[in-house]
Amino acid sequence: MLFTHTSKGENLMFWFGADIGVDLGTASVLVYVKGKGIVLREPSVVAMEKDSGRVIALGEEARRMLGRTPGNIIATRPLREGVIADYDVTEKMLRYFISKACGRNFFFRPRIMVCIPSGVTGVEERAVRQAALQAGARQAHLIEEPLASALGAGLDISEPSGSMVVDIGGGTTDVAVLSLGGIVTSASLRVGGDKFDESIVRFIRREFNLMIGERTAEELKINIGTAYPRGRSTNKSMDIRGRDLVSGLPKTVSITSEQTYEAMQETIEAVVGSVKEVLEKTPPELSADIINKGIVMTGGGSLLNGLNTLISKETSLPCYVAEDPLSCVALGTGKALSMIGVLPEANRFARKVI
Repeated sequence: MLFTHTSKGENLMFWFGADIGVDLGTASVLVYVKGKGIVLREPSVVAMEKDSGRVIALGEEARRMLGRTPGNIIATRPLREGVIADYDVTEKMLRYFISKACGRNFFFRPRIMVCIPSGVTGVEERAVRQAALQAGARQAHLIEEPLASALGAGLDISEPSGSMVVDIGGGTTDVAVLSLGGIVTSASLRVGGDKFDESIVRFIRREFNLMIGERTAEELKINIGTAYPRGRSTNKSMDIRGRDLVSGLPKTVSITSEQTYEAMQETIEAVVGSVKEVLEKTPPELSADIINKGIVMTGGGSLLNGLNTLISKETSLPCYVAEDPLSCVALGTGKALSMIGVLPEANRFARKVI
């Protein structure tokens, strides 16, 4: 419920039990507020002083510091491979983003739905839930990423009909077949956009004796990276700069799309193998539905050029990228809060409230 009061031309908002969906991703955090949509989209990066542990910057401001900080400041990602690597820093980051999205003027603490990868352990689940509660939630619900991404992509998963989702985030890849509001079969792989970047860094170090940073590797992946080089009409190239490991001096080299595919090939094959594994475990009736509907891809990793074409070629099934793949999980977490009591899977996670 939202009340507004206008005073001196300004709207003062007071939140009563707001419903908030949080996509707590390895690469970025998205916050969805019921009735307002996605109100915040920030990188999940925190910069803090090395000795005191005091937080200096969060989000986009901290991301700009990655690889560029002096010795007394550390810019770090508190989430790795879809799970919390540093609990205290994650709690501070989550508290900051929730207060930034909702403001500090709410009488009651919000109800929060946070997404988790489908393959997390019970300990990892409790860490996420406790972080949300410590960050100011009155109730903390959890939902698996494939379910949230399917809801956010607009798929009708409540019917007795199979739908297949491939969600490629920064730290994990979740593949699932959904039916009757639940997950029939799934696989979670600790491979995502970060692994693509690491593969590029290793390849360039091995082939050119050049050390580059994560941000440079990410820019290379976004601008000319490809998972299916035969699909490109031209072999694009891009100049990158780094440190020569032999001379120790700055150096510039030119990288082509073909070389990015060579660098990421092993990681890409792991994603395709996970899709095939889930298809092999899918009941035949649902397999028939997937042939008609195709595979829907969500998450930032799905934007890698040619990846949907490669999966389509390898599985002989239609494969589509969702309309707004980066926002699907955040939108799905918001929708799931209003569907508790309707979806069996949402009910199961609703019982995990402390």
